[in-house]
Amino acid sequence: MSTPATLQLVADVPKLPPRKPDGHKGTFGHVLVVAGSKGMSGAAVLCGSGALRGGAGLVQVASPADIQAVVAAGNPCYLTAALPVDVQGQLAEDAIPVILELAGSATALALGPGLGQSGKTAEIVEFVLRQAAIPIVLDADGLNALPKLPSTVLSLRESPTVLTPHPGEFARLTKTSTADVQANREKLAIAFAAERKVILVLKGHGTIVTDGKRLYRNTTGNPGMATGGSGDVLTGLIAALIGHGLAPFEAAQLGVCAHGRAGDLAADELGQSGLIAQDLLAYLPLALREHGG
Repeated sequence: MSTPATLQLVADVPKLPPRKPDGHKGTFGHVLVVAGSKGMSGAAVLCGSGALRGGAGLVQVASPADIQAVVAAGNPCYLTAALPVDVQGQLAEDAIPVILELAGSATALALGPGLGQSGKTAEIVEFVLRQAAIPIVLDADGLNALPKLPSTVLSLRESPTVLTPHPGEFARLTKTSTADVQANREKLAIAFAAERKVILVLKGHGTIVTDGKRLYRNTTGNPGMATGGSGDVLTGLIAALIGHGLAPFEAAQLGVCAHGRAGDLAADELGQSGLIAQDLLAYLPLALREHGG
């Protein structure tokens, strides 16, 4: 597909900045993950673990109170926080001030994996997008909430927003079909990113990253990564890289490249058929090491 004449094609993948010898956990970013619901605690665990493997100095996973113990057991290396819950095991409206208070001390926020689509999810997502003055990586049910919100909720944000939809989610955002998205990936992604003033990561074979002015085409990854939870790991990873101090576009670039490379390393050793999202976590440090990590 041809690209607009004014579009800058970006090929070079950024490096992680070297760690200062006197650095401490506060130096390398504080990522808040808001994720999970009853039956989807794994999304919160994988997202939080992706942020840890991305090198964040501190990660806190905030999830509905009903699943906090399960999420805490998933990884001993992040903090957890309990959020008010409704009768369905999803976030209640009372979670909004708690999330905003937690976000006040964070450098980046990963929002959406496994939240569910209860009546209050869209309202919660809207309040957080409007009031959290930090970069946000929005995925999964965070993305599913957007069609219910005013179209300006993203473009009016003063802090950067990274969206990480798969083709089905992007079809819902653009009110088109998955087939149309796959046939016009770059054109639709560029237009959406420019209009909504976001960094868009359109996942799939040949994941692309665009802010409407620049376009990066990823070449890493394999079909073994088409497994539940893979995207949750990516969401946490990109948030961690923003916390490192990378610009959000660069964090998205490096995130998708390293995520795919981790999948390739895992597939080389384990094969593609049996690959699971948890395997990506084990290979992310090796993938990031190739980019200065």
